[in-house]
Amino acid sequence: MNNKNITLSKETIRKKQGVVILSLREYEKLRESATPTYYLNGKNAKDLDNLIEQGIKEYQKGKCKTIKSLADLD
Repeated sequence: MNNKNITLSKETIRKKQGVVILSLREYEKLRESATPTYYLNGKNAKDLDNLIEQGIKEYQKGKCKTIKSLADLD
């Protein structure tokens, strides 16, 4: 195993207000736990499924348009 050093200047650390070093596995776990997971049941789940299905159909029919901001919405 090669030992590689990472050098950061004190000024960089001060500007960034600190540095955290994690393994990729630890980072992924942290990232996943930071995102809330919602589970819908009953009518709410069915309503959302219908909304998504309707949106996919409209997209396939070419009824969607690209916007640059919410101000572009009609």
